Amino acid sequence: MRYVGRVPGPPLDRFIDDIYCLSGVPRYRRVLVPPMPSAHLFINLGDPVQLTVPDLAVPSASLVDGWFMGLWTERFLLAYPARVRMVGVHFKPWGLSAFTDIPALELRNRCVPVDAVWQRALERIRGRLGELGAAVDALDLVEQELRSRLVESRSDTLDLVAQVGTRLARSYGSVSVAALGDAAGVSGNHLTAQFKSHVGVTPKRVARIYRFARLILSVDARGPVDWTEFAHAAGYFDQAHASKEFKDFTGHTPTGYLALRRRFPAEDRFPPDAGPMPIE
Repeated sequence: MRYVGRVPGPPLDRFIDDIYCLSGVPRYRRVLVPPMPSAHLFINLGDPVQLTVPDLAVPSASLVDGWFMGLWTERFLLAYPARVRMVGVHFKPWGLSAFTDIPALELRNRCVPVDAVWQRALERIRGRLGELGAAVDALDLVEQELRSRLVESRSDTLDLVAQVGTRLARSYGSVSVAALGDAAGVSGNHLTAQFKSHVGVTPKRVARIYRFARLILSVDARGPVDWTEFAHAAGYFDQAHASKEFKDFTGHTPTGYLALRRRFPAEDRFPPDAGPMPIE
C-alpha cells in the first residue's frame, strides 16, 4: 500500500498534522489501532472498511464513503478491503473544533458520516476526487476544502486549547495540568472544561495519549529494547507504570508487542504503520 502525505501550510497546520492518500494492496488486512493523539477524516473511494472494538457486545461498523472520527481513548480494530483507495486527514486532538460545530464529546470514540458534519458535501467531494489520478491533486483538493471550512472567527477558548495542546504535544504529556493552567493564566478546572468542549477528553487524558505515543513510536523492534530506559524517557514513573499503560492501550504486554513487531515489521517511511499493529 502506498502512502503519500504532507503537512498543510498555515493556518491549517495549527489544527492538522497531515493530509494523505492511501492506495493499493495493504500489507496487513487487519490492524489494531491504539489510542493516538489524532482525530480523523476519511474519504473512502474503494470498498468498505470494517471497524471493530474489543467489546464483543458492540457490533462492528462498516465504514463507507466518508466519515469523521473523534479522538479515541480505547483501541479498535480495522479490517481493510483487498485494495485500498482512501484520502485522509490526521487532525490534532483539538483540530476538528476548527471545522465543525459538533461538540467534541459527541465525536469521542465514534465514527460519524461526513454528511452529518458537513451537510451534503460528501458526494461532491468524492466525485471530484474520483476524477483525479495523481495523489498530489487529491491532497490539493482536500486542503482547499479544509481551508474553505476553517472557522475564521474561532473562539478564544479554542485558541487556548490549541496553545496548551501544542505544549502538551511538544512535551509528550510531561507537563502537569496545574502547570499548564498557570502558564495559560487560567484555573485547572477551566482548562479541563475547555478541553472537554474542544477535544472531548480532559487535558490529563490527552497527556496520557501523547506520553504513550512517544513510548510506542520510539521503540525500534529490530534491536534489543531496554524498557526501563524507554519508560523513563517517555515520562513514566517506572517500568511497571509503562507496562500497565501499554497493556491498557494495546492489549499486549511490551514483550508481546516486540514479538509481534519482529514477526511483522513496520514499513519504512510509512507513517500510518508506526502505531497500528497487525493482527494475526
